[in-house]
Amino acid sequence: MSSAGRPLQTGFDAIVIGASAGGVAALQQILSHLPADLPVPVLIVLHLPRDRPSRIAELLGGHCPLPVREAEDKQPLLAGTVTFAPPDYHLLVENPQALALSVDAPVLFSRPAIDPLFESAADVFGDRLLAILLTGASSDGSEGVAAVRRAGGSAWIQCPDEASSPLMPASALARAGADAILTLQAICSQLEHFHR
Repeated sequence: MSSAGRPLQTGFDAIVIGASAGGVAALQQILSHLPADLPVPVLIVLHLPRDRPSRIAELLGGHCPLPVREAEDKQPLLAGTVTFAPPDYHLLVENPQALALSVDAPVLFSRPAIDPLFESAADVFGDRLLAILLTGASSDGSEGVAAVRRAGGSAWIQCPDEASSPLMPASALARAGADAILTLQAICSQLEHFHR
């Protein structure tokens, strides 16, 4: 397992992030530390109420040096752009150039859910994928982290001891392990110096 004392990132073509309870504050911190010249797309699933519009892209966009948007079906996958799953749709990586939205059944009571994003991204990007799983109060993300690691990608898990809701990172660690267990500040520090 890597420590936070040396650079962890190398050779990624996409970053996927999953969060639930406590995730807004964690994502606000992470997005504010992304480099303005980030050379890869960032795709995010945050568990959202399914029955009303979300303002999360607008809310967090003010903290990020990159464009932040809500996903639309079949939209291009753009480097240097942060894309959130919209309420009541799973966000999927369709191919290296495009995203897709799905109304498949909720996963662990959530739609959008983290597992479908991580699994589809692992299928497309394989060992060129970085997955980051943050705070949350369900076990969504565990199967996705397992899929990412099976495909040769890297998984960074927020240290459960410092997460607002430790269940999600702890569940993923128990199910799939991690390439690094990091504090939120360590994740931010690594991403600040991200290179392809």
